[in-house]
Amino acid sequence: MSATSLESGRGAASTPLDRARRKAYARLIPLVFVCYAIAYIDRANVAFAKLTMSKDLGFDDAIFGTGFGIFFLGYVLLEVPGALLVERWSARKWMSRIMISWGIVAACTALVKTPHQFYFMRFLLGLSEAGFFPGAIVYLTHWFPARDRARALALLVIAAPIAQMVSVRVSVPILRIDTTEIIDHVSVTTPPVFGMHGWQIMYVVWAIPAVILGLVVLFKLTDRPAQARWLADDERDALEAELARERSSLSTLGVAQHMSLGKALLNPAVLLLALANFLITSAHYGIEAFQPTIFKSWFDLNISKVAWATLPSFGAILVGMLVVSWSSDRRGERWFHTFMPIFWGAAVLLLTMLGRANYALTIVLFAVALLGLRSYVAPFYALPKLFLDGTAAAGAIGFINAIANLGGFAGPWALGRISKATGSFVLGFVYLSATAAAAGVCIVVLRVYYNRRRAA
Repeated sequence: MSATSLESGRGAASTPLDRARRKAYARLIPLVFVCYAIAYIDRANVAFAKLTMSKDLGFDDAIFGTGFGIFFLGYVLLEVPGALLVERWSARKWMSRIMISWGIVAACTALVKTPHQFYFMRFLLGLSEAGFFPGAIVYLTHWFPARDRARALALLVIAAPIAQMVSVRVSVPILRIDTTEIIDHVSVTTPPVFGMHGWQIMYVVWAIPAVILGLVVLFKLTDRPAQARWLADDERDALEAELARERSSLSTLGVAQHMSLGKALLNPAVLLLALANFLITSAHYGIEAFQPTIFKSWFDLNISKVAWATLPSFGAILVGMLVVSWSSDRRGERWFHTFMPIFWGAAVLLLTMLGRANYALTIVLFAVALLGLRSYVAPFYALPKLFLDGTAAAGAIGFINAIANLGGFAGPWALGRISKATGSFVLGFVYLSATAAAAGVCIVVLRVYYNRRRAA
């Protein structure tokens, strides 16, 4: 948050702009937050489902790595169109459609029996969810001035680690259905429910909130400040004037404010941001896809203990995102707050392999590594708006996120293949650490390019 914080406007001296900003936070962020949390659970719950699906269906690491990643191939196809629809049409209608369709597809994943069915449903889930995240980012730029933007983005992206923590506690008891575990040296069997395995029930349970929230979004989300009946006239005018002032003063990097979408997508800065996001996304999704499997295989844990072992990582991601975004807004600085966490995560990820003989140390190292690999997100997604606006910015954000999600396929796929070929995750971790470090280098190079263009 900037020095002019939301709290500074409380009381009798509150300005219309301060009041509008507070109301926007209170009204919009909670709903978008919950929607993204459910989205993240529905795309990532396969990592825990694998613990029992692999036994029931006979899927190995390579199949799961491909299935986890193939979601992002479908996701990529509608990223740019989705962001443009939010910019030009309606965030409310587009996001509602997305949520209802992905909820239906997520539930249907419970029906898969073969690898190809699994791949198809994951691809279809990605296609259904495509456009939600970049659309949400574009949507927040319609409401929050630059000084609030990293914090608003952080309040969106922290939904991911919170969702993972909640998912672990809800999903693990469900996954025990139709399984036999050794708990305190006693064999405990949980019978099936309605003839279904636990992983099947889990997919259905988490799909229901998506459909319900899709209907809530349709009736409760407001597209732009001009349509907000819950803002007073002076608040609405002040917020729209502030956003218009920022658009009119946009001149950094020497890029025209109304650059065409085609030129924006070919801009060197946009291409470098896309490459960086691809590399870092490969790293963190590769780890997230296999973290439960790694703990289970390294330390022979049951499902409950695997859940407890992964929770510190999600808590660390949450803290990292909040601290980095708060510091970025407070200092008004984006570049260092983007590349430094990435370098941090890349370095600690290598150390994780050294601690694999020690259970507690492995938990700590995973948590510290993922803290770095995920906390860059909010300041990173504030970077495109430094030099683009309007349709160009919306398209660029969609494009950057689309390319990043190819990394969501590449990371899990590579780690699964390397694990199958070598019987170990060691070389896979080296690969993911290198991709993360390369992402940090891309951001450093772009910062130099940005500063030179400004100086020129």
